[in-house]
Amino acid sequence: MSEAPQVFRETAAFHYPDYVVLSLYFVSLLWMGFYFAKRGKSTRDFFLAGQRIPWWAAGLSIFGTQLSAITFMAVPAKTYATDWTYFMSSMGIVAIAPVVIYLYLPFYRQLNLTSAYEYLERRFNVGVRWLGSLAYMLLQMGRMSVVLFLPAVALATVTGMSVYTSILLMGVTTTIYTVLGGMEAVIWTDVMQVFVLAGGAIVALAFAVLQVGGLGAFLAMGQADGKFQTFVMSWDYTQPATWVIVLGYFALLAPYTADQTIVQRYMTTRSEKDSARGIWTNALLSIPSTLIFFSLGTALYCFYETHPSHLNPNIKTDAILPWFVVSELPAGIPGLVVAGIFAASMSTLSSIMNSVAAALVTDFGKRLRPAVADLTWLRIARALTLMLGVLVTGASLIMATYDIASMWDQWNKILGLFGGGLAGLFMLGIFSKRANGPGALIGAAASAAAMYLVEEHTQIHFFLYGTVGVVTCVAVGYAASFLFPKGKSVLDGLTLFTRKRSRLP
Repeated sequence: MSEAPQVFRETAAFHYPDYVVLSLYFVSLLWMGFYFAKRGKSTRDFFLAGQRIPWWAAGLSIFGTQLSAITFMAVPAKTYATDWTYFMSSMGIVAIAPVVIYLYLPFYRQLNLTSAYEYLERRFNVGVRWLGSLAYMLLQMGRMSVVLFLPAVALATVTGMSVYTSILLMGVTTTIYTVLGGMEAVIWTDVMQVFVLAGGAIVALAFAVLQVGGLGAFLAMGQADGKFQTFVMSWDYTQPATWVIVLGYFALLAPYTADQTIVQRYMTTRSEKDSARGIWTNALLSIPSTLIFFSLGTALYCFYETHPSHLNPNIKTDAILPWFVVSELPAGIPGLVVAGIFAASMSTLSSIMNSVAAALVTDFGKRLRPAVADLTWLRIARALTLMLGVLVTGASLIMATYDIASMWDQWNKILGLFGGGLAGLFMLGIFSKRANGPGALIGAAASAAAMYLVEEHTQIHFFLYGTVGVVTCVAVGYAASFLFPKGKSVLDGLTLFTRKRSRLP
């Protein structure tokens, strides 16, 4: 007798309770936008939340901003397909948190910055400031569209909700509450969104583990199939060897020291001490969250190994988590997890919208027109945020219509060449008295060129790209500075250290 053919599950559907949960989530976000709208009376309120944010909320906001919907789905998907090799990459923030707190944070707080790039002008010149700010804004504009588009595609695949509906829900809702409530609404919605996405991930993990026979069976199967392998002891720089991943921690200096989206959070608390606590909150949260998301990926592998007929073979690996929660979890729970995916995307999106508006107003608007009243700039900030929301939502809809995701990926790839250079500029300014404006610009250009050459003409692992960018910018920028007269040095890090973190001149 021939064996009966395997029948695979091909469809999944949202149910009424799922739509109720999702609707409550969106209504809550809009309510928060309207609630905080009345508290935005100045640009300091709109961009820095009047420095009223408690340290723990700032830390949760940093965590939520860094955890995009792409990460929310991609980490379990990568672990499902491979093992825990990339686990150590998520531990990088724990390693660099002390560096950020003790060597960078004093500058941002004592100089009372709104834009991180203000420091670059005070240390070097206005050209370096504008280069840093412009590179940041262009990169984030590209990133916003991808943050909207890619999760929408995955959700459409498994829920039946159209890509356009998902994009419009996320884009329009995020734009409304960000325009109305500014940074205060952004941070407090981030806090809620972190709990939503964490709750969804924990529920999905628990259900998957129970379905494979409990924790013991889950650990035994994962161990037997090598799914928990974490360390790769090899000197091959083309592979994710442990030393490659650890050396790649240099790349984390870019988001945590040179990215307006994150640096702006440091300025929303009442004091430098509170900002430091917020950074530690984000760093320490990365440990349990990484354990949850990696365990979830392994649990999905174990589940589909024991229930192969439940997996639609046409589903792409990146959509494995949405597929699982929609097709396997009881009604209502998929709504929570899908809300978590929306939350991860919208948290990142709202943060970028507010921070790009802050860079536009602070680095260009106020710099060129300092006599304009602050209330006028507040109106302009809201208008710019609205324009950003419309532009990004429209660009994402175009990507869905014409299927230009690959072209957009290339655009982000090109802009990403400047990420290491941005971190290098701040490192040059803070750790060198001799570095000057022309040298810094040459270093940034050399960094972009080096990253391009490494990416296009070598086989080194992508974890090392950022390290190459940072090191090149610092080395070339420092050497090139000797070709020009010595520039400003009163705002360098060595001065700060010798004064034992006293007030900066």
